[in-house]
Amino acid sequence: MPFSNEKILQFIQENIGGEPVSVSEPFDFLTVELNPDQLLPLVGALKSHPQFQFTFMTDLCGLHIPEQEGKELGVVYMFHSWSSNTKIRLKVFVPVANPVVPSMTAHFNSANWMERETYDFYGIIFDGHPNLKRILNVDDMDYFPLRKEYPLEDQIRQDKVDSMFGR
Repeated sequence: MPFSNEKILQFIQENIGGEPVSVSEPFDFLTVELNPDQLLPLVGALKSHPQFQFTFMTDLCGLHIPEQEGKELGVVYMFHSWSSNTKIRLKVFVPVANPVVPSMTAHFNSANWMERETYDFYGIIFDGHPNLKRILNVDDMDYFPLRKEYPLEDQIRQDKVDSMFGR
């Protein structure tokens, strides 16, 4: 039987030594935003807890939200407890000037390639990762393609002018 969000949130608050940055429950899915230094101890506690047993990291992905001053880059983690069929989402945000987040590879081997992919596309550096290098793009690429720093299309193209389509 799944644990209540209140019980998990109480455990999180006890184990991070204070309040999380934010808490929300979209569609009853507990989502907690943390500071990067709170992440590893909390995940270790959630994984080793005798009842919660969040032993499966479902996903890890990057975010780029340029409008959030000082918190432009983020990482979203999804965890699942097989024993109770409970899921939680954790988020951390860092400034684009210092995009360092602790590596989750000490707790989950599956984080290895997901962190490399997130580094490759967003430039988020996972501190403590055993082999953080590009995984899909060429090694000499000097930018991170999923950051919202570039226009989606070439602005000087004439075949995309609205007036040509009756707009």
